[in-house]
Amino acid sequence: MRLSNQPAYILHARPWRETSLLLEVFSREHGRIGLLARGVRATRARISRATLEPFQLLSVDWAGTGELPNLRAAEAVGPAHRPVGEKLLSGLYVNELVTRLTARHDPHPDLFDRYTLLLHELSAAASLAWSLRRFERDLLAELGYGLLLDREAESDAPLAPDVEYVYVPDHGPVPAETESNGARIRGAALLALHDDTMPPAGDLAALRRMLRAVISAHLGENGLRAWRVLGGAMRG
Repeated sequence: MRLSNQPAYILHARPWRETSLLLEVFSREHGRIGLLARGVRATRARISRATLEPFQLLSVDWAGTGELPNLRAAEAVGPAHRPVGEKLLSGLYVNELVTRLTARHDPHPDLFDRYTLLLHELSAAASLAWSLRRFERDLLAELGYGLLLDREAESDAPLAPDVEYVYVPDHGPVPAETESNGARIRGAALLALHDDTMPPAGDLAALRRMLRAVISAHLGENGLRAWRVLGGAMRG
């Protein structure tokens, strides 16, 4: 089977043998797929290695069956996003998050479009943290793990902005006075994420801790490598 002109991004690439790459690709119509890019590290490669960089929208052709079809063509579409510093680390974090949470060959065209929007946001966002929290929220919702952000999980009562809650993964917020396990977060922070209104710095930090706990529940014990890298960068 051969597919042509598929919109896609490279999420991750690693060397394979002397001149090839194993690619993790996020395509709009076919979801996350693995591709074998033969010979792209050779001196006279038919497909330029520079084309296969993260954060660049590509038009991709591939052919073959099984888990690793062969990359046949790749052409850049529009200008590349070239984040640096914290923006680069944030982009790599998002790529790892998409790779770890999505299943191969499971199309998510709306998530693809949301990822594209995030890349634009990383170039110009006033708050990287807020852009990441919103993307994490939308990613979880797209994958069927949507967050409960406007009412209590057990009573269905509206959240009170000044009340502290604990967000229980796969359940939702419960009053902190009834739940001792988990980080506390104000109702105002959860409501801000629900209403798409950037909260103060303290609430943003609480949302980061809450979303990390929720994502960890779906990833398992190992978590994300990017969390360790970002943590080291922040300490540095």
